[in-house]
Amino acid sequence: MKYYKKVSGREKITCLLCRHYCQIKEGQVGICGVNKNVKQNLETIVYGHPIALNVDPIEKKPLYHLLPSTTALSFGTVGCNFKCPFCQNWDISQEKKVDKSIKVTPKEMVDMALKHGSKSIAYTYNEPTIFYPYAKDIGVIAKEKGLKNVFVSNGFLSPEIIKDMSSWLDAANIDLKSWDEAYYKKVLKGGLEGVKDTLRLMVSEGIWVEVTTLLIEGENDSDKDLEKMAQFISNDLGRYVPWHLSAFHPSYKMQDHKSTGFNTLKRASDIAKKAGLYYVYMGNVPVDVNTYCPDCEELLIERSGYLVTANNLVDGRCPKCKTEIQGVWK
Repeated sequence: MKYYKKVSGREKITCLLCRHYCQIKEGQVGICGVNKNVKQNLETIVYGHPIALNVDPIEKKPLYHLLPSTTALSFGTVGCNFKCPFCQNWDISQEKKVDKSIKVTPKEMVDMALKHGSKSIAYTYNEPTIFYPYAKDIGVIAKEKGLKNVFVSNGFLSPEIIKDMSSWLDAANIDLKSWDEAYYKKVLKGGLEGVKDTLRLMVSEGIWVEVTTLLIEGENDSDKDLEKMAQFISNDLGRYVPWHLSAFHPSYKMQDHKSTGFNTLKRASDIAKKAGLYYVYMGNVPVDVNTYCPDCEELLIERSGYLVTANNLVDGRCPKCKTEIQGVWK
């Protein structure tokens, strides 16, 4: 697809990568800082220039229903289309300077994943939507080689990109950061309705989706908001969509804010289960993050941190009652 369109009668172009739809003047960049108008063409200046690259357990993304106990070659670039004050990777997401001395072609990225025995490539650490042209070129090759492709995203992708990515992207973990539109716009510089629409579209396009909410006490943890989030996931996405409830720890511009307590996570988890969600996981705290059959409660996948200690699934089904467990298991 073409990642931009020209503004009629002007030197501006409209970037189509995310829902900001930045109108960019000649020589300027969009909100993300890394997509530039160069002679009325969109140039992704981080293309081929990752700044962070690691081999991670897929559980760290977190994705619990995709190829358990395998690893993902994970990478990100500089830049982001949000301004979250609690960002854990702010040193790269809020950076605009591109280190062009680091060069990794799409083929080299895939070869690296294969060399390390990874079963997937994760586009993560910063917002992958902003380097989508690079991600897609990698992802198409990865798919041909039998690898899965995973986005870890804030969910502000444009509908055009979601439609395009359905041909090569297998799964995504999407942040649902709050249930307050004003908070999204004022603090995060995004939009709740756009994220909700992204989640619906991804599910409808057949992309496996898991949702993460970083709970910050006093910001996004009211019973009312948690109930609405849980109902949205259950009713609009599906009761089988996993919801990861993660504890906040002080970071970036929120160093003085206290860490999220266990009782807050437990309260949120109880609300989620009351709404009918099958798979609710608490993160960043030392608790049970196992997967159980929603029908007979048989232990299916046992985890200790990011380590899978037992996987009892049989062809994606519960070994006891034969219920199909939704996910990507092969």
